[in-house]
Amino acid sequence: MKKLSLAIFVFVLALATMAVAQTQSSVSSNFPTTVATVSRTTKAVHYRLQGGTTKVDFRGTDLLQRASGEAKVEGKKTNFEIDAKFQGLEDATKFGLEFLTYVAWAVSPEGRPVNLGELSLDHNGNAHVKAYTDLQTFGMIVTAEPYFAVTQPGNMVVMESAAVNGSGGEIIDARYELVTRGTYSSTNTHIQDAIFGIDSKTPLELFEARNAVRIAHIAAADKYAASILSKAGQQLLHAEEIYRQKQNKAAVEAAAKEATETAEEARLMAVKQKAEDEAQAAAAAREAKARADAEAEAKRRADAEVARAQAEKARADAEQAKAEAERMKQEAVAAAQEAARQREEAEKAKAEAVAQQQVLAAETDKARAAAAQSDSLRQQAEKEKQELRARLLQQLNSILATRDSARGLIANMSDVLFRSGSFDLLPGARERLAKVSGIVLAYPSLHVAVEGHTDSVGGDQYNQDLSEHRAQAVRDYFVQQGIPSGAVEARGFGKSEPIASNDTAEGRQQNRRVELVLSGDAIGSTIDDVPSSQTASAAQK
Repeated sequence: MKKLSLAIFVFVLALATMAVAQTQSSVSSNFPTTVATVSRTTKAVHYRLQGGTTKVDFRGTDLLQRASGEAKVEGKKTNFEIDAKFQGLEDATKFGLEFLTYVAWAVSPEGRPVNLGELSLDHNGNAHVKAYTDLQTFGMIVTAEPYFAVTQPGNMVVMESAAVNGSGGEIIDARYELVTRGTYSSTNTHIQDAIFGIDSKTPLELFEARNAVRIAHIAAADKYAASILSKAGQQLLHAEEIYRQKQNKAAVEAAAKEATETAEEARLMAVKQKAEDEAQAAAAAREAKARADAEAEAKRRADAEVARAQAEKARADAEQAKAEAERMKQEAVAAAQEAARQREEAEKAKAEAVAQQQVLAAETDKARAAAAQSDSLRQQAEKEKQELRARLLQQLNSILATRDSARGLIANMSDVLFRSGSFDLLPGARERLAKVSGIVLAYPSLHVAVEGHTDSVGGDQYNQDLSEHRAQAVRDYFVQQGIPSGAVEARGFGKSEPIASNDTAEGRQQNRRVELVLSGDAIGSTIDDVPSSQTASAAQK
C-alpha cells in the first residue's frame, strides 16, 4: 500500500508540473478543438415566491433506471430553497473513467443551467443536496460529471425532475445545451488509475482535482490560460502534500476544491480563447478571398473601361474638330456684341456702385451693433449653461459617483445596487434613483440615457440580456417617478465596453455597472455629441 501511494503521488506531481511548465508546443490534433454540444428538453415548473412547499419527483433516465429521488421546493421571500434526496445511485465511473461524481442542476426556460451542487454518495447509493436559486421557473436534472465545479452540464443525464400535480404554476418545456461525451476524455493519452483512484482512503475531492487539471490540459489551457493552469497545478501539489502529510481531511478537501475551481476557470478561458482564435482565422480567410475576388473584378472592369474610353475619345475628337470651327465663327460675332454691352453696363454699374456704397456704409454700422449685442447674449447663455452643468454635477455627485464628459454628465451605478445576477433594483438603488429623478424633473429639457454594462464572465447573449434588463429596470423606475418616457432611454452594451481589466475581481466589479448619461441643450451637450465607445475608451485611459 505504501508503494501504491508513492506511485500515485509521483504521477500527480508529474501532472501538476505539466501545468507549471510554459510549453510552446502546439496542442495535439487528437484533442477536440471546440466544445461540441447537444440539445435536450426537460419540464420546467413556474413556482411562486412565498407560495409554500412543492414536492417534485426525480426519475432515472435510461442511463440509471433504478435511480429515483424527491425534492422539496420552498418559495422564500426572494428565492427558492431546494432540498433533494436521491436513492439508487451507482458509482459515476460506470459511465467512463472520466466521470467521478454527480451534480444537480436547475435549468431555466431559456436553457440557462445553474449548478446546484455536488451529490456525495454514501455506501448505499443514497445522496442529499440542499441549494438555493433565484430562478422562478426551472426544471431540474442530475448529471454524471468529472468534478463538482463544472459550469455546463454534460450529456450523461441520469435523472430528471417531473412536474407534480397541484404545483400551482405553468409547466413548460425548457430546451438546454449539454456538453457531448468525449469532451472530458483523451483519445491519445491513457487515463491512469492514479487519477481516478484505486485507493478507497483517498478523498474524492483529491481525485476530482487531479481530473480537473487533466481536463484543463485537454482543453489546451497550457496554451491559452497558462498562468491560471500553473496556479491550479501549484494548488494541486499543495493538496497532495498535505494529504501525504496526513493532515486533517477537511484541510485536504478544501485545498483540492480550490485546485478544481482554478482548473475549471483555466478550462473555460481556454475554450473561449480558442473559439475566438478560430473565428478570427476563419474571418481572415474569408476576408482574403473577398479581397482577391474584388481585385480580380476591379481589374476586369478597369480593362473594359479603358477600351470603352478609347473608343469614346476617338468619336469625341472628330465631333470636337467640327464643332470648333463653328464655335470660332460664333464667338467672333458674340465678341463684338459683348464689347458694346459691357461698355453700357460699365457706366450703369459705376452709378449703382456709388449709391450702394452709401447704403452699405449705413448697414455696416447697424450690423456691427447687432453683432456686438448677439455676442453678448451668446456669452451670457453659455455662462448660464456652464453654471447649471456645474450645479447638476455637484448635486448628482452627492447621490452617485458622477463625472463630466463630452457626452454630458455620467453617473455610475455599481452592480451592488442590483441583486446578484439579476436586474432587480435593491432598496438602496431605488432611494438614489428617486433623488436623481427629482433633479431631472427640475430641468424639463434634460435627457437621460441609461446604459447597462457587464463583465466578461458568462456568455455573450447572457451578458447582453442582463445589461439590457438592468438598463430597462432603471428607465422604468424613472418613468414611474414622473419623468416623461420620451426623455429617458435604455440601452445595453453587455461586456463590449469595459472600463477596467476583466482579469481581476476588482476590474470585473467596476465593469458591472449602469451609467446614467444626462445631456441636453440646457447644459451644453446632447446624447449624440460623442459615441459611447469613445467615452468608454477615454475612461480606460
